[in-house]
Amino acid sequence: MCLAIPGKIIEIQGEVPLRAARVQFGGIVRQVSLDFVPEAGVGDYVMVHVGFAISLVDAVEAERTYKLLQEMDLLEQELGPVSTDGL
Repeated sequence: MCLAIPGKIIEIQGEVPLRAARVQFGGIVRQVSLDFVPEAGVGDYVMVHVGFAISLVDAVEAERTYKLLQEMDLLEQELGPVSTDGL
């Protein structure tokens, strides 16, 4: 199953249109493409699907969705194991 997972942008690299971000999902950080959300900035929450941010989402909705995915034990399945380098 491939779900969109909400995460918070903590750093942006590159310039439009080839921007990428480090996005935090709880204690997990992954590199994500911002091609589909050029308006996204540091501190914004985005829905991420297969390495691409596909939409902006407000912080309350992101937290609610994240908690539901945790309760269903789907986060590790979607994000993979936590790595020591944060990527």
